Amino acid sequence: MENIKVLVVDDEPSIRDLLSRQLRFAGFSVAAVGNGNDAVLAAEKAAPDIILLDVMLPDMNGFSVTKAIRAKGINVPVLFLSARDEEADRVTGLTVGGDDYVTKPFGLDEVVARIHAILRRTKTKETDSSVIEVGEIRINEDAHDVFVNGQIVEFSPTEYKLLRFLISNPNRVLSKEQIIDHVWNYDFNGEMGIVESYVSYLRKKLDPVTTEPLIRTKRGVGYMYVAPISKK
Repeated sequence: MENIKVLVVDDEPSIRDLLSRQLRFAGFSVAAVGNGNDAVLAAEKAAPDIILLDVMLPDMNGFSVTKAIRAKGINVPVLFLSARDEEADRVTGLTVGGDDYVTKPFGLDEVVARIHAILRRTKTKETDSSVIEVGEIRINEDAHDVFVNGQIVEFSPTEYKLLRFLISNPNRVLSKEQIIDHVWNYDFNGEMGIVESYVSYLRKKLDPVTTEPLIRTKRGVGYMYVAPISKK
């Protein structure tokens, strides 16, 4: 990947400057701001490929920043940075539309690896346009547009990846382990609750515009996208 634009958001100048210098040394283009309002403006104007977003900011927390960005239709991937390492915070961050969560102190190699992992799973392929249509959902993979009964519905990059994985395996139960391996691409250290949270987030967007709930829970097993079975 070349010319990856990273927006660093952290209110501590020392961390912001150090991280910016290290990322530039690693080959990224970097812009940096120190509060949530500036982060929302920079996300609109600078069009970054990914945002490294501190959770604790002076004007609004990183979760609120992510909600504000998503409300504007900006689906840039977000990697949260936080000194807190509690599962509840991780789940909250990923549920509001974030894509990953790393705790301080962190090493540059880990941050760079996570940036590349996020971009691999969220970046739209510029070639091989294709459409996936199963039941009431139609995905245009070239544009990353999702249509539900003809109505476009907005999803964050990770929500999109999860939905795509589910509808690519219609009427098949997928375990939480399979989903994490496919959608997050690395081990969440047993934090399977993130899958449940993201499925809930999908349902909140899908259920109001579908004729019936399309994602079914198989207790103790996993989740399944229910599609109509063709009758011969």
